[in-house]
Amino acid sequence: MTVDLTAVVVTYSPGPYLDVLLDSLERACSVRYDVVLADNGSQDGVPERSAQDRTGVRLLRMGGNLGYGAAANLGVSTTAAPWVLVLNPDLVLEPGSVDVLLDASRRWPRAGALGPAIRDPDGSPYPTGRRTPSLVVGSLHAALSGVWPDNPWSRAYLQVDSLETERTAGWLSGACLLLRRQAWESVGGFDPDYFMYFEDVDLGERLARMGWLNIYVPSSKVVHIGGTTTSRQPVEMLRAHHESAARYVTARYPRPVALAVRAGLRTRLAVLTRRGRSPEVPRE
Repeated sequence: MTVDLTAVVVTYSPGPYLDVLLDSLERACSVRYDVVLADNGSQDGVPERSAQDRTGVRLLRMGGNLGYGAAANLGVSTTAAPWVLVLNPDLVLEPGSVDVLLDASRRWPRAGALGPAIRDPDGSPYPTGRRTPSLVVGSLHAALSGVWPDNPWSRAYLQVDSLETERTAGWLSGACLLLRRQAWESVGGFDPDYFMYFEDVDLGERLARMGWLNIYVPSSKVVHIGGTTTSRQPVEMLRAHHESAARYVTARYPRPVALAVRAGLRTRLAVLTRRGRSPEVPRE
């Protein structure tokens, strides 16, 4: 069957969340779609059962944990659908939310990526549609957000004053990302060198350089139940986040600047690890 959209769900022992997501996808999307489960080595048997029990759901085993971006890339490579929806497994899509994103793409013909408003289960916003992080704003956000969450640099970076406005953004959260295939192929998908975190920041920046737009669509709404991996491995995920941040900075700034930022990230990681704080990425 020819489909209009393929949902690529990156899984890693997703537990009961995956069935909740797939049930919600049925109500969120009225076009013809199928699902690829890009599995990074699940041990709970859930992706296998979903692929066996559900029509239009295929399991693609990675043979190990390749990371989020690399697994998504392989999942996308198995389909020719003109639209791809990359998803975390721990989401609940509100009814019609994917249709709303597709409708927005007609208003924005240069949209390469579109993302919904994302909220936590308690209703609080899960920031997406953010600015591309500059060195100054990104550094001050990272340094101050834990002790002064409402500081002006974090507000500017997170675009908290325009959470209800459909608009262009520097980048969109990879937790739920609708991608135009032509745009995806023009940049080669996610950079697989980012194991986890910052692959969506990097993708948004590369799409923009190719003339595509990243569009934040708050009329499309999803809930991020959150943390199926980070809650099990908080220290490992915190370390992965800082390593990806260091990779991002190293690729964009002169060596002396990058070395200074990397040293700051190492110090920050040591402080957060010593406090036993769980990572709150991708808010960072």
